Amino acid sequence: EETIMASDSPDSRPAVALGHVSLEVSDLPASVEFFTGLGMREIVLRDSFAVLELRGGSHLILNQAEGPVSPGTKVPFDLMVDDIEATRDAFEERGLSPSGFEKGQVHTEFTISGPDGCNVTMTSSHTSGRVV
Repeated sequence: EETIMASDSPDSRPAVALGHVSLEVSDLPASVEFFTGLGMREIVLRDSFAVLELRGGSHLILNQAEGPVSPGTKVPFDLMVDDIEATRDAFEERGLSPSGFEKGQVHTEFTISGPDGCNVTMTSSHTSGRVV
């Protein structure tokens, strides 16, 4: 079985991308407003779900939860931005109350409270200027 490597691609991007991640939310319209406010693009909005697009064509599927969603839950993904400091400053100006920075071995990150009181982690880019 042959594996397709990034170098086999006609451009320098990786050969695969993340297609979809899902999140259950109790208030679909408010959640769409929150995530589009972070920079996602609304693609589909129905009564029970929404599809939002991220850079690179990945999609966040927001599903209307059947019951309550526990506050304080960490969403199962993080969001990566090119300028973590400017992003944190902009979120603070918008009243999103971002946490302080945490510096890891690869990323600098902070968290904000999202829909249903979930924790959304924002991380610095690690693409080193490569096209993704």
